Amino acid sequence: MDSIGRLLLFIASSAGAALPALAVPELDALFQDHAVFQRDKAAPVWGRAAPGEHVSVSYAGQTLGATAAPDGRWIVVFAPMPANSSGSDLAVTGIGRAVARDVVVGEVWLCSGGANMEFEVADASRPLFRASDSAAEVAAARHPLIRHFKVAPQASARPMDVIRGDWKVCSPETVGQFTAVGYFFARDLLARLDVPFGIINSTWAEAPLESWMSPVALAGLPGLSNRRLAEGDPRAPGSAFNGMINPLLQYAIRGAIWYQGEGDAGRAAAYAARFPGLVTSWRAHFGQGDIPFFWVQLANVDSSGGGPGEPWAYLREAQSRALSLPSTGQAVAIDIGDARNAHPANKQEVGRRLALIAKAKVYAIPVDYSGPVYREMAVEGSSIRVRFSFAGDGLTASGKPLQSFEVAGADRVFHPAGAVIQGDSVVARSFAVGNPVAVRYAWRNAPEANLYNGTGLPAAPFRSDDW
Repeated sequence: MDSIGRLLLFIASSAGAALPALAVPELDALFQDHAVFQRDKAAPVWGRAAPGEHVSVSYAGQTLGATAAPDGRWIVVFAPMPANSSGSDLAVTGIGRAVARDVVVGEVWLCSGGANMEFEVADASRPLFRASDSAAEVAAARHPLIRHFKVAPQASARPMDVIRGDWKVCSPETVGQFTAVGYFFARDLLARLDVPFGIINSTWAEAPLESWMSPVALAGLPGLSNRRLAEGDPRAPGSAFNGMINPLLQYAIRGAIWYQGEGDAGRAAAYAARFPGLVTSWRAHFGQGDIPFFWVQLANVDSSGGGPGEPWAYLREAQSRALSLPSTGQAVAIDIGDARNAHPANKQEVGRRLALIAKAKVYAIPVDYSGPVYREMAVEGSSIRVRFSFAGDGLTASGKPLQSFEVAGADRVFHPAGAVIQGDSVVARSFAVGNPVAVRYAWRNAPEANLYNGTGLPAAPFRSDDW
C-alpha cells in the first residue's frame, strides 16, 4: 500500500465511522447493478476515490488502472465489446472495493424531452399519464434484457458531473415507472435484435427547448447567451442540459430519441432556428460522431395556443426542418393523438414508429419507416396534383374520403378541398378557388388526417406555400 493509502487508513481509523467512505472507491450512478454498456463502442467508466488513490477497474476480462485526480475523479475506457446478455460484475478496487452486479452489453438509447417522453407506462399518481391498456402492458412486461435508468430532475446554472438514479430491470413490478415511449421503442427493437437494451430517461415536463441546450449552443442566440441562469429553475436556458445531460456526456450510447415541443407552440420560428442547434451541439458534446437523433412530431390536439393561425401546425413544420441534418428521423403522430389531451395515451404506436426508423437507419433492417412526405405540386387547370416521397405500396385513405386538404388562390385564402387518390398522387380541388396556387394538408392544430401509404404509415402534414 502506498503512503497516501496508509495515511487515509490512519485518518479513517482515527475518525471512527465519520470518514471510512472516503477511502472506498465509488462507481458513478450510471454504473450500478443492472447497467448496460453500449456494444461495439469504447466504454468509459468513471467514479470517485480519495485524491491520489490508485484504482483497478475490471469487467468481462478487461482490467484497467487509474489514479484519482485531486478532486477525486477517475476514469478508464474499456475496449469495445460485443453484445452480451449474461450479466457480469463491474468492480473497482482501491483501498476498498465497489461492485456493480449483472452488468450487460447491448444497445443504449437516451430518451429525452418533455412530458410526452416523461409519460410513464402506468403512473400511479396521475391517471391521465398512463399508456393505453396499461394494466395489460404491466402484466406482460417480463423483459429482463430491457433496463431503465431514470435521471432524477436537476436544474443547474452550471454544468454538473453527478446525477442521481439507478437501473431497473424490466418486470411487472418496475415497468410502470418507465418512460412509455422509450419502453415500447426498446421492446419493439428487442424482439428483432435480441440483445440487451438500456434506456436512459432524462426528461422534465416543464423544460422548454432552450433549457435542454448547452451553454455553447446558447452562446450564439441573441437574448439568451447572456441571460443569468436561475439556480433550480428548469425553464431557464441551459438548466436542464447542465443538470441532466452534461453528466451523461461520457457515457457510450447508440443514439437519442426525443419528444418535446407542446409548450413551445406559438414559437415556431425560434424552434426552427434552435432545434437543429440542440441536435448538433449534443452530438459535439457526446463526441461519438453523428449519433442517430430521432424525434416525435407533435400529435393532433385541439389547442388554440398562441402565435399565427394554427400554432401546432407551424411547430410541426419547425420540427420537420431539422430533418436536413444527417442521421435524423421523425415519427409522425398526427393520426394517433387525442384532441382533448396534449399527452395522448397511445404510446405503443409512437414507440413502434420510432423503432421502425431505428431499424431502417441504424440496424440496416429492410422496413418501411416513413409515411408519405410532400415532394412537389403541379397546377392542372382548377386542380392541384400533389406527389409524395415514401408512397410505399401506393396511397390510401383510412375509413372515409380524404380529409383536411385545402387550396388557395392568389388571394392567399385557403378553402376546404375535395381530394382523390390517383396512383401515387393526390388531386385536390375547391369550387371556391378557380385558379389555385397553393395546397395544404392537415394544417390545423387537430386535423382529421387520414392519408396513408400502403404500409399503414401516415402522411406528414405539409404546405406548399411559405405565407
